[in-house]
Amino acid sequence: MENLIALVNRLQRACTALGDHGDESALPTLWDALPSIAVVGGQSSGKSSVLESIVGKDFLPRGSGIVTRRPLVLQLHRIEEGREYAEFGHLPRKRFTDFAAVRKEISDETDRETGRSKAISTVPIYLGIYSPNVVNLTLIDLPGLTKVAVEGQPESIVQDIDNMVRSYIEKPNSIILAISPANQDLATSDAIKISREVDPKGKTLVIPQESNEYAFEYRKILEVFKFSQLPEKMENDAFLTCIWDYQILEGRAYKLQFPWIGVVNRSQQDINKNVDMIAARRREREYFAQTSEYKHLAHRMGSEHLGKVLSKHLETVIKSRIPGLQSLINKTIIELESELSRLGKPIATDAGGKLYMVMEICRVFDGIFKEHLDGSRPGGDKIYNVFDNQLPAALKRLQFDKHLAMENVRKLITEADGYQPHLIAPEQGYRRLIETALVTIKGPAEAAVDAVHGILKELVHKSIRETSELKQYPSLRVEVGNAAVESLDRMRDESKRATIQLVEMEYSYLTVDFFRKLPQDVEKGGNPTHSIFDRYNDSYLRRIGSTVLSYVNMVCGSLRNSIPKSIVHCQVREAKRSLLDHFFTELGKKEGRQLGTLLDEDPAIMQRRVSLAKRLELYRAAQSEIDSVAWSK
Repeated sequence: MENLIALVNRLQRACTALGDHGDESALPTLWDALPSIAVVGGQSSGKSSVLESIVGKDFLPRGSGIVTRRPLVLQLHRIEEGREYAEFGHLPRKRFTDFAAVRKEISDETDRETGRSKAISTVPIYLGIYSPNVVNLTLIDLPGLTKVAVEGQPESIVQDIDNMVRSYIEKPNSIILAISPANQDLATSDAIKISREVDPKGKTLVIPQESNEYAFEYRKILEVFKFSQLPEKMENDAFLTCIWDYQILEGRAYKLQFPWIGVVNRSQQDINKNVDMIAARRREREYFAQTSEYKHLAHRMGSEHLGKVLSKHLETVIKSRIPGLQSLINKTIIELESELSRLGKPIATDAGGKLYMVMEICRVFDGIFKEHLDGSRPGGDKIYNVFDNQLPAALKRLQFDKHLAMENVRKLITEADGYQPHLIAPEQGYRRLIETALVTIKGPAEAAVDAVHGILKELVHKSIRETSELKQYPSLRVEVGNAAVESLDRMRDESKRATIQLVEMEYSYLTVDFFRKLPQDVEKGGNPTHSIFDRYNDSYLRRIGSTVLSYVNMVCGSLRNSIPKSIVHCQVREAKRSLLDHFFTELGKKEGRQLGTLLDEDPAIMQRRVSLAKRLELYRAAQSEIDSVAWSK
């Protein structure tokens, strides 16, 4: 069972080291889930005296007003033998054997966080005490509740302290240790009042007013009935009987789920004389054992009994909470890993690491771009639509038959003959008719190139949006986008040149076999001796136009198949192969500082990643610790 308290001690120290100490945060907080004992009381209620009685050492700062201005997580470790010593969480390798130095370090560490003002801070101080005179126990000493602000304190100090105390005792796994002075009416006890307020499910039973008796039952509340500065000898009995009837200690007047525990602290005179705490414990035992009104309660009174009750109760609560802690930790680890994955990897510090990181991100983008083209992601099918619908429709709209109307044929053939008419067939006229018809195919060809270029640009921008790694680096996202578009522009220009060359090749060299039919037709009925005027009659020109149209349609059909091949070769295939090659070449010339400008992540995201990584480390360590304790149990 002692391992359970030690486990919580280690986890609490780790929480504070990582900044996870219960502050308001959007991040998961393990601190809130750990069982703890919160010590609550008003100013000068004697919280420090009770804690010192439990420890058996005089080590806490004293004074007027607010002395405790930061939560003090007091972790007690029982050792079998050896010299007593203390260690602070912020000074892990320094042992304090002088407890007056411990008191001074608590004050100094408080001032380091809050300054020398009388302000408070929610950041806890960790103090571990190792002694054979203590039980294994962890207590959280909170600032005393107050009703008014004094000089040097902000006006909000009353509410600030109230909020801090509530933030600890409102946790479902918090065990409330309420300290009430013996010379104070329960109705005015700050500790009881706030304990009742944070426990709306607690049962309150009011006995008839005339009996002047009340019964209270609280959730996990341990009440400490503190007798301080007792008069000597029999005056002690008179003082106690006068103010607090021993029926309270017996649990008959104010019944609690956990019984009242009375402790006798040192008087101020004892403190001034530096009365030893061990001697004070002995006097406390003697008082309860020898006083007739309380000796029947002596076995469950005193600071030593209080320490044992607290330790046993804390162990029981921790044991019952282990399954819930395991579930919380496992769930939170999954959530933290998921968010860290979404935020991406942290930025490397050296130039080589930055270069590798940039190239890896670019490769992820390039892979997504290729998936769009290959069909794993949508978008690549739009390119096929250009070849299967847009290009054929554009070629049909050229209307070659109108271009080869009789008057246009007559005009071009006559111009091609020049001053000397053709003898057999108007070869130059054919060539000019074919060339002027095929030149018009350049328009649809260039339009197809531009259409594919637009689709590729659209896929680039879409791939950038889908590359989560680029979202965290705005400058790199812009550079990659610009580099990809520049590459596509170069590929588009090259594709246009290649596609236009396909068209030009078709009218630069005509397919001879197609025209060898013309002399055969002459032999079958043509008469080359007809006059020049007969050769330009409508029938003749209509026949030339029909022949040229057949040839142009044949070439157009061929280009309909070859233009897509050229576009795919020059644009699509090249984009898959070398979209960022030029960018990578320029990237290799950059220095570490220049690479750093590309990885300009939002500082808020960087800080969140660091916080998440620390918490993930904490939760994984906690998972391992708790699993080992659970298995051993």
